[in-house]
Amino acid sequence: LQYNPGWSNSSVNLLHVRAVGARDTLHYVWSSIGAPTVLLVATESSGSSLRINWTRLLSPTPAGAIWIDPPSSVIYSTAVVFTKVFEYTEAKPQAEQLFYPTYDLSDFSWDSVNDTLNHTALTAQFTGVPATDPSGSFSNGSLSFQVTAYEASGRDKLLPRLLHTANSSKVEFVLSGVAPRGNSSRFALEVAALDGPGPARRLRSRSSIDDEFTPTIFQMLSLQAEAPNSSSTLSFLQWKATAYGSWAPRREDVIQCRCQGLQAANWTLSVPTIARAYFGEGTGSTYTVSAVNISFGGEDGQVYQEKRFLRWSALLGFGQPPEDTFSPLVISIMAVALGTPVLLLLLGSCLLLVAQRKSYSEYEPIN
Repeated sequence: LQYNPGWSNSSVNLLHVRAVGARDTLHYVWSSIGAPTVLLVATESSGSSLRINWTRLLSPTPAGAIWIDPPSSVIYSTAVVFTKVFEYTEAKPQAEQLFYPTYDLSDFSWDSVNDTLNHTALTAQFTGVPATDPSGSFSNGSLSFQVTAYEASGRDKLLPRLLHTANSSKVEFVLSGVAPRGNSSRFALEVAALDGPGPARRLRSRSSIDDEFTPTIFQMLSLQAEAPNSSSTLSFLQWKATAYGSWAPRREDVIQCRCQGLQAANWTLSVPTIARAYFGEGTGSTYTVSAVNISFGGEDGQVYQEKRFLRWSALLGFGQPPEDTFSPLVISIMAVALGTPVLLLLLGSCLLLVAQRKSYSEYEPIN
């Protein structure tokens, strides 16, 4: 983990995560400059490095301020931007939604990530509040994105217990202590993906009967960048259809998570984010921007009203997203559940045949 490489001022946040392989390097660049953003770059060189022109990056025209050296080593790049948080209410089912003023994350003031950087656990936290807060909703609360990098494959200990690989990273969106502006408020996070020419974004949903690791949650969603004329996946943002109302969640802390359809965004990244610094001024023309809204809350939003806490986890990475398979425990249970009736049926049939042969043998043969 590198914090603000080449820059000693902690008034802005940029975190570089570098995973080096035998013949390639994966770069994750997280920043709260402008809207919170993660830049994902894959290279075919084990010696590629991140370069930053800080003077240009912090100017109103940051295009070209971030690049990978050597540039010819880059084989794929994309960006995910967390742009806005919506708050809205529904008085009753099928009633018209009432939206409150949007929280634009590019207008937030962010604490120094250096205070939360943990080189052992490979974690860091971007915590912010609105620069102006007329409603006072953030007077005792905050919004944060906690980032985790991985050194090996495994599964998180806390719900939703996402399966991860060494080539992926996790982001957790957290609302803590933020006062709702309505009696039954729900929140929604807008997530935008920036892609170059060729790849197409798809929103995929997969259901499973296996809820061993996340009880009662059967749906996995992923926002995937797919190669042109191919079904291969270049990168992904993956999450389970749930959020939680506690840092140490239990089943009763579940907050329903829904996802609106993927839309092609007709806006450009006008704020100076690191995506604009890397991709340049062609966002919306040369590069495509697509967005999805992920909403949190049940029918009445009471879980957040009571807990004043919301945590949603997602996995980012390159290639195909990890897929859960049935564990040996579940396979054993299914084998016992399905095999026992079959075994009893076969045993009963054998006993019946033996009994029938025995009854026939009691008769004397007729001469």
